[in-house]
Amino acid sequence: MAAETARILSPGRAFSGVVRVPGDKSISHRAAMLAGLASGPSVIRGFLCSEDCLNTLRAVESLGARVTRNGSDVQVNGVGGRFLAAPGPLDMGNSGTGIRLMAGILAGHDFVSELTGDASLRSRPMRRIKEPLEAMGASVECLGPGGCAPIRIKGGRLRGINYRLPVASAQVKSCILLAGLFAEGGTTVVEPLPTRDHTERMFSMLGIPVRVEGLSVSVLGFGPDRPIFHGFEMTVPGDFSSAAYWIAAAAATPGAEVTALDVGLNPRRTALLDVLRRMGADIEVRSADVSGGEARGDVSVKGRRLRATSVSGAEIPNLIDEIPALAAVAALADGTTVIRDASELRVKESDRIASMAAGLAAMNVKTETFPDGIAVVGGAEVREGAVVDSRDDHRIAMSLAVLAAAAGVSLRIERTACVATSYPEFWRDLAQLTGADVRASYSD
Repeated sequence: MAAETARILSPGRAFSGVVRVPGDKSISHRAAMLAGLASGPSVIRGFLCSEDCLNTLRAVESLGARVTRNGSDVQVNGVGGRFLAAPGPLDMGNSGTGIRLMAGILAGHDFVSELTGDASLRSRPMRRIKEPLEAMGASVECLGPGGCAPIRIKGGRLRGINYRLPVASAQVKSCILLAGLFAEGGTTVVEPLPTRDHTERMFSMLGIPVRVEGLSVSVLGFGPDRPIFHGFEMTVPGDFSSAAYWIAAAAATPGAEVTALDVGLNPRRTALLDVLRRMGADIEVRSADVSGGEARGDVSVKGRRLRATSVSGAEIPNLIDEIPALAAVAALADGTTVIRDASELRVKESDRIASMAAGLAAMNVKTETFPDGIAVVGGAEVREGAVVDSRDDHRIAMSLAVLAAAAGVSLRIERTACVATSYPEFWRDLAQLTGADVRASYSD
């Protein structure tokens, strides 16, 4: 089968229309894992059927759960508290969330597990989960160079710990909390800054004893007994990080009008809205309800000329995945936008600071990079017909695509198959919202 190698975009109109983005990736991962552990059947509606989340479903199946899927509706018959040993290595594909959260769960199981992934995932640091999991009593071996995946875990009887995160990371926090389910006593994680709290919210929904006090999160473990919680039903909201491409691009395009329907509005995920408003964006949020502990609603945007801003500190963890899109539309704003305290971008699917700087430079946008961020000089004429490289990073590919669409220029993006890891319908939605001609190029 021919593999997608690139996308070629030709300009259309200003962003206009209504979009319903697929289910939230972070929530889908967590729902699949906890449904696999639960007693009895769980039904997850609106599950994100992207490569990353489907890999997590396959891993849960390999560990003994039964999974049936009908489109984006998934039923998982859980194992009742403890997984069975998988017959071989679990391939988590491109997902840092998948591998780190699953490592936390498997640390509480008395067998040897191996977790691996694609070339990008095998370049991402795993020592940050090795230290706390070993402090709890598991054995964690990083098989890749420089403390990277694959990782081999020998789990067993765990003890609760108090752990202060050196870097704000929802993935590491969740890894420790999930391991804490299997520990004797309480496990407490202290964050330097607030990060997304989907794990804590899902624990509360399932009746798992979790306590949040400021920057401290604690879970009371089940010890040598099986964690006991029952199957559940939930509907996953649309992924705010996927909606962010349309929200940001429309906000920066005079004449644009876009509404994203039924989007997750977790307050630790929506800092992008605050930043865009500071830049002068016209954004209206209509909250609908809270389901499964998660707020959701519609976000409507009317485009106008934006002005530059600075982003740093506590805002960063709550828009870490949206920074590439923000950097892209900053190219259309008046002035220089400065983003700092974002060194975590260096160890994502690519070095996102370097990747965005290279992509923007190819499109005639001036930048300055720092160890922990990037400055984007707005107001330049975006180059017609540029060729950029996603570096196999889905967020880079989509961010540069919406910049080209907003600027009304054609663009060729190399290595675009990665987009399927989080937003398989992205190119279809881009064409529908802008009328752009979007063509794929394939290898023989």
